[in-house]
Amino acid sequence: MSTRQRSAGRGLRTVAWVLVPLGLVLALGAVGGIVRGGGLEGERITVRGDAMRPTYRPDERLTVTRVGEGEIRRGDVVLVGVPGRYGNAPVLQRVIGLGGDHVESRDGVRVAVNGERIDEPYVMRDPLGSAGPAYDVTVPEGRLFLLGDNRPVANDSRSFLDEQSGSVAASGVRGRVRAEGAVPSALWPMVAFGALLALVGIGSGVRGYMTGQRP
Repeated sequence: MSTRQRSAGRGLRTVAWVLVPLGLVLALGAVGGIVRGGGLEGERITVRGDAMRPTYRPDERLTVTRVGEGEIRRGDVVLVGVPGRYGNAPVLQRVIGLGGDHVESRDGVRVAVNGERIDEPYVMRDPLGSAGPAYDVTVPEGRLFLLGDNRPVANDSRSFLDEQSGSVAASGVRGRVRAEGAVPSALWPMVAFGALLALVGIGSGVRGYMTGQRP
């Protein structure tokens, strides 16, 4: 065996020693993030009651992740605690209005925010066509106007209009429901890249071994 062959074999084996561990660390780290729900801290909860049908059913398991007050958006489904309501137990409701928003429903069915009617394909309507109470409120700063998706039965902001326009404190939000399987998109390419590095490293190691054995 020539000196050149031995040197080439050692070089390939060195590449393998670098790439294989690096690739495994990247791939396994990304997989761990996916398993944990994208590396986002959260808690598992069980849906109680029918207020969020048809979006979420009773006994359905959901993941709720922490969210700052400034990160809450209209349309979010949040887990919120409201002192003095619901037996002081946290409830799931959908954010309709933020602090400063003008929320109204003239017929108790269609909802407008800041003069624009919002599309609500997730809402369950009363099959008998009955409407809920009409309302016209401005949400105080630092608070939220919340509704359940099952409008005929939901006990939400409409039921407490005489208490700061039915709103709740944004600071009472414990988390936002995250869609199952929703993880940062960068994790999947990281898994693939890590696996590729590991495979290239393994291939280099095999070639290095064979080069070192070649007469």
